Amino acid sequence: MGATGNPYKLALPGYRYEFPRDDFNHPEFQTEWWYYTGNLHTANGRRFGFELTFFRHGLEDTERTSAGVWDVHDVWIAHFAISDIDGNRFFHTERLNRAGPGIAGADLNQSRVWNGNWQVLWQQNSQRLQAIAEKFSIRLSLRSNKPPVIHGINGVSQKSAGPGHASHYISFTRLLTHGTLVLEEKQFTVDGLAWMDHEFFTHQLESKQIGWDWFSLQFEDGSELMLFRLRRKDGSPDPYSSGTYIDQQGQSRHLTHADFSLVPGKIWTSSSSGAQYPIQWTIRVPSLGIDVNVQTRLPQQELTGQTAYWEGAIEISGTRKGAGYLEMTGYAAPVKLRF
Repeated sequence: MGATGNPYKLALPGYRYEFPRDDFNHPEFQTEWWYYTGNLHTANGRRFGFELTFFRHGLEDTERTSAGVWDVHDVWIAHFAISDIDGNRFFHTERLNRAGPGIAGADLNQSRVWNGNWQVLWQQNSQRLQAIAEKFSIRLSLRSNKPPVIHGINGVSQKSAGPGHASHYISFTRLLTHGTLVLEEKQFTVDGLAWMDHEFFTHQLESKQIGWDWFSLQFEDGSELMLFRLRRKDGSPDPYSSGTYIDQQGQSRHLTHADFSLVPGKIWTSSSSGAQYPIQWTIRVPSLGIDVNVQTRLPQQELTGQTAYWEGAIEISGTRKGAGYLEMTGYAAPVKLRF
């Protein structure tokens, strides 16, 4: 049980990860998400980005309803977006469901995570993604080229001071991707690389933490870099910001906030939310010889639904080249991880 009578467990050091069990649901923790992002291209070089995310948030006893199979113990949310990089278009939508009689969930026995007709299905060594919206859809097969990465130290990714102020955080950092993408009834065959983040935790952000900047970078040399910068109300980075470097063989190295620097550059202002997002960054990790610039060709990759945040495809230049994804939250309003 968590602090102040919260019925959920806290993310504590020493957690024993086990797969495939930990690919799926952890209802003993209050919040959980499965986050897929990737950069895709057609045979003639047309570029796309995609995001498909599944969220589960457990309700406290006082918030729950009781109606048999329609009991609401968890709220299930999903976000789906396609970035048409060369077409200069951005499509996004979201949905909210309860588990009900199989409407949404994450289940080891079924080997899938789903929300309506959006789903991820594990099949032996691959993951199959499907998401269908009114004007856009994807059907993708993803195969991991590396073992899962456990972020942080001793099984936890610490987010602030105190026991349990952390998450259990897993990533598949290099997913070889192939499939089809449909935009307004036009179908494209695509290939590329995807990234999957899976986190489960109970403790939410501290009152002084308003959001974060998160980077997943996939370099052409076969290595990857994940960094997140927690931001305080005064705009300064929180000392619990951290990251992970993954080499070509899949060996990971934890990075503290002192190991890297993130310097924002060009700003894009959203006409929808009024938020000002830095869409160009300089990233340096001196101990690894990394000095790169990341930027996007499609500034308007802001999702505006229940929560406004920026999530989009980026390009990498400098001492290493590649592509990745950038997420920026808390610019329109402080993040509250309650759905």
